[in-house]
Amino acid sequence: MEFLFWFSLLFIFYVYIGYPCLLWLWTRLRVRPVHKNYIEPFVSIIVAAFNEEKFIRGKLDNCLELNYPQDKFEIIVVSDGSDDRTNQIVNEYQNQGIRFFSYPDRKGKPTALNLGVTEARGEILFFTDARQIFDKNSLKELVANFSDPTVGSASGELMLITEGKNISSGGIGLYWKAEKWMRDKESRIHSMLGATGAIYAIRKSLFTPIPPETILDDMLIPLKGVLKGYRAVFDKGAKAYDSAAKDLKEESKRKIRTLSGNFQLLVLEPPLLNPFSNPVFFQFISHKIFRLFVPFAMVLCFFTNLFLNSTFYILSLIAQILFYLSAILSPWAPENPLGKIMKGAKVIVEMNLAALRGLYRFALSSQQSMWEKAKV
Repeated sequence: MEFLFWFSLLFIFYVYIGYPCLLWLWTRLRVRPVHKNYIEPFVSIIVAAFNEEKFIRGKLDNCLELNYPQDKFEIIVVSDGSDDRTNQIVNEYQNQGIRFFSYPDRKGKPTALNLGVTEARGEILFFTDARQIFDKNSLKELVANFSDPTVGSASGELMLITEGKNISSGGIGLYWKAEKWMRDKESRIHSMLGATGAIYAIRKSLFTPIPPETILDDMLIPLKGVLKGYRAVFDKGAKAYDSAAKDLKEESKRKIRTLSGNFQLLVLEPPLLNPFSNPVFFQFISHKIFRLFVPFAMVLCFFTNLFLNSTFYILSLIAQILFYLSAILSPWAPENPLGKIMKGAKVIVEMNLAALRGLYRFALSSQQSMWEKAKV
């Protein structure tokens, strides 16, 4: 029991504290800078859309206003069985060079992306969703990374907005800030482990069609390039803006889908688990795979603690009980440092419950590639 307790406790510690500390130390000792230069290759911006009548006009206007030569990019919109006014709105833009493709029945985002790439003329493929808005220099900044021949894909930074301000506090905001911090550090070492679906690009020569059942295209596509020997880099100079999830419940839905997709990724791309073929094997295991097993470690840590009797183990059990009580009582937490700790506990518990539900969905093959509409 004592061995299992310490094993589970150290495992949790490594995932949430140890690995980030290793990343920080690693980037202090050795980094691989990206040699950016403001080149202007032809770019295909690919927008996969399903029932986006609320956002598609703003998205197209935003793309047309990007600070990049107008004759050096094209915009391709693929409507995945939209049955609202999306198709009608996009058709209004065809005299401005928008290339539009649609089909009547939903087939999922991967099918839409594959079709968009088939029709693309660009040397660089720029993938984005319909909802988010770019900073005007985002395309220029992102494309500049491809002047470095070692770079195969590049992702920008997604800024979550709530009530007109960037999220800087609260559970969801802290979690997202931590994720972006880790992506940045992993990118400095070699490669980030996936991209932000709202704003990422890849060399067309590296793209291979993705299976129609793919859940996380923004992980699978960049990592395929990494397995071919290229880097996937994170560029904070390329920004996209999106509304934050209304609450932790909405964010939990997104995480369930993401974590289910992480399990699926191991089936779709087994070489990721091979240290001889995956140049970022250590980071992939530490960041993506170990995190999937944290909920089991949390359960093991708690229940083994029940059978251990000493002052230390009694205190550790009390600490665990207080942690879970904090998560339960966090909706009533005060707006002070203690309240932030309680909200942090809530986020950790919710995210690990999402991992369990993601595994359940994956095991039952009930998670679809069809995207769900977020509440905004």
